[in-house]
Amino acid sequence: MKHLFTLIAMVLFSATTLSAQNIVGTDPENKNVILEEFTGIHCVFCPDGHAIAQSIYNANPGDVVLINIHTGSYAVPSGNEPDFRTPWGSAIAAQSGLAGYPAGTVNRHLFPNWSQGSGTAMSRGSWSAASNQILAQPSYLNVGLVSTIVTSTRQLIVEVEVYYTDDSPFSSNYLNVAILQNDIFGPQTGGGAGNNYNHKHMLRHLLTGQWGEEITQTTTGSLFSKTYAYELPEDYTDVDVILEDLDIVAFVTESHQEAISGSSGEITFIESNDYDAAITNVTVPVSACSGELNPVVELKNYGVVDLTSLEFVYNVNGGDDMTYSWTGNLAQNQTETVSLPTITYTSSANTAFGVNCEMPNGVPDELPQNDSYNTNIPESQYYPEDCIVVVEVLGNPEDITWSIVDENNEVLVEGGPYTDQGIKFAPFTFSQAGCYAFTLNDASGEGLSGGFYMIASSDQDILWEGPAFSYVSATEMAYDPDVSVEDVLVSENITVFPNPVTNQASIEFELRTNTQVQISVVDMLGRQVKNIFEGEMHSGAQNLQMDANDLDNGVYFIKMQLNNEVVTKKIMVSK
Repeated sequence: MKHLFTLIAMVLFSATTLSAQNIVGTDPENKNVILEEFTGIHCVFCPDGHAIAQSIYNANPGDVVLINIHTGSYAVPSGNEPDFRTPWGSAIAAQSGLAGYPAGTVNRHLFPNWSQGSGTAMSRGSWSAASNQILAQPSYLNVGLVSTIVTSTRQLIVEVEVYYTDDSPFSSNYLNVAILQNDIFGPQTGGGAGNNYNHKHMLRHLLTGQWGEEITQTTTGSLFSKTYAYELPEDYTDVDVILEDLDIVAFVTESHQEAISGSSGEITFIESNDYDAAITNVTVPVSACSGELNPVVELKNYGVVDLTSLEFVYNVNGGDDMTYSWTGNLAQNQTETVSLPTITYTSSANTAFGVNCEMPNGVPDELPQNDSYNTNIPESQYYPEDCIVVVEVLGNPEDITWSIVDENNEVLVEGGPYTDQGIKFAPFTFSQAGCYAFTLNDASGEGLSGGFYMIASSDQDILWEGPAFSYVSATEMAYDPDVSVEDVLVSENITVFPNPVTNQASIEFELRTNTQVQISVVDMLGRQVKNIFEGEMHSGAQNLQMDANDLDNGVYFIKMQLNNEVVTKKIMVSK
């Protein structure tokens, strides 16, 4: 991965239910098809699958979204071959239950008579019939989007609206926004084109992460609107990103499965603006001990004219606006970190912070969609005495450093820079009660290149998982010797027996209420290698069986997501 690769954190412009809209239609419509095809570069029959998918697309203009996901053994490059894989493909493929390539899912829906096994994946001969069934079904929501690319600065602005023409059976849905690329010429075993096969609809990036952005108002008449600002890199895994070949698509799912409908939108290309300031990321270190917020804003000048002044306008929980006048001198594409004045506040379970940058050089901003950032700040969290810092490093390990310091700024524990990729563990013990600050830095601005970072208990249950960032992320940690692990965990601990696992293992845990659960196995690089369960479980004791016969010997993690809470358990496979 090139050091140039810059992943700018997504900037929230609007994420509220609005009273008006102008992108999405409000009349009831039938579902659109979301055909996710699992493919590769060493797949003899994949070109035939591509042709079938393209024919479905051509026969239903505007009603079909094709997403080609390179994953699995056929996607592994050899020698100097390009790597078309993404960090998300393995998990999407794993939940489909595919049994061969090419495989495809139509709206991630289960068609039992056509399933390759017991999951949603189907062989290519069933895609057309499945698509026809989906196209004939009414949808309870419509999806619309428009996109803008500023060619000189590689900014992508995506404005998405989701309108509910009927009630969703789920209280939450999930918006997925994907960047696709066409006309990527590369190797393909089948198709007769050798190294000049034309790969289309290739998944390059997910703006909304692995499983999408939550929509919490899903009743008739609800309108969800959100704008994403993202700086397109020069390449993904050394494969050039050609702006003119991109497609942007959006679709909504009920959970990680079952896509309801989606859409693709036109892309408007523009040149640089004279005045275009942007907030590319914000970190909001908090201190419950002092009741203070200390926002740190990453300001970037995308405009042609040097940026010398602007106004930051910010508030907490929608209260009175505060302003901060910034002055400096930023040439086009230069970035500066700006510390806003300290804010006194009362910590609560849901503290909202919002900030805008306005009037660059005293004139209106010509691209205001990238001027805003809104986030929810979690309530101060207490931790048990013995914890572990866990950092997954996927790229540029030499750029990653982190530390935990006490109230006197003395270092309790620190890590990095690293010499290799993978998951890094650093156990530590709090020395005394009080407040501590955890700070993670990525000098490359890549935000761990999609990796994760978290604080876990000594039993390796996740207590806190860090949000997306680019250059720096920070949070407060509080230690009180009277607080136990059980007090900070929402769910009961997981028991895996036997551990080490030979061929089969039982996973036992208890739920306090009916809960949406996803259970998977991830390896030491954080990649999902097995999907065990996904769906709703009733309250009470649970016992699931895991087959480890298809896992290589080594260390893995059972990862269990309970609604929005994540718990893990380390296991050893030894056969």
